Amino acid sequence: MLKRHYHALVLAFQFLTRIPVYKVFSIANTVPTPQVSGKALLYYPVVGAAIGGWVVLLPAALNHFGILVGPQLQAALVLVFWVWITGGLHLDGLADSADAWLGGFGDKQRTLDLMKDPTCGPSAVVVLVLTLLLKWLALSEVIHFAQTAASWWWLMLVMVPVLARLQAMVLVVHTPYVRGEGLGTQLKNQVQAKWVWFWVMILVTLMLYQTIALSSAMLATSALGYALMRRLMMQRIDGWTGDTAGASIEVTELLLLLVMAVSVSVDL
Repeated sequence: MLKRHYHALVLAFQFLTRIPVYKVFSIANTVPTPQVSGKALLYYPVVGAAIGGWVVLLPAALNHFGILVGPQLQAALVLVFWVWITGGLHLDGLADSADAWLGGFGDKQRTLDLMKDPTCGPSAVVVLVLTLLLKWLALSEVIHFAQTAASWWWLMLVMVPVLARLQAMVLVVHTPYVRGEGLGTQLKNQVQAKWVWFWVMILVTLMLYQTIALSSAMLATSALGYALMRRLMMQRIDGWTGDTAGASIEVTELLLLLVMAVSVSVDL
């Protein structure tokens, strides 16, 4: 049992990041069973915490050593690293979903077919550019404020990728998988819903302990964003796919960064 969970944790990092775990952990070179593939979903928030930790490391280190680099440049470097460490996986899902939603004309099968198309249309390009631009601007505000704010502000930034992957976990558990076979089938069939509530309680408690106002705003935004995105998926394709799950992660991260950026001016 422990070996399965250990393999699932390593598999979650293999799937969601570019971290070369196969060079460190020999089990990463073992073909996972369907049970292990399903359990990997349980560790998505852990992967999010690792990504968040690396995201805050650069600006925090620069601030600690007194290296005078503007917040705009720091945000750009952080965003480049953020995209690199995830391999652009979720951005790819966002691009495919954008093309499919705008080009599907409300038809389920056409939307699903477009998501399989490897080419990137103008809709995808526009959505990707706007998403990265807004992320960069929001990160600039967050980093600039965090350099003079309390230490818990960095923790809130770490929670951005954590909450984004938690909502993907909720999406998989509580939403039908559209395609008949694939990794999504294993995730849907194996995961247990009780783990969702375990992660929700742990993260909510941790966040509210640090700051009630900002945490409440971030949690409410994450929940509302999830509800709206799930509704769109159910209306258009009657469920989720890997592309829409990836898109939901990107959108959630963007919304949470915007909430943090706005909170700077309203003093949450």
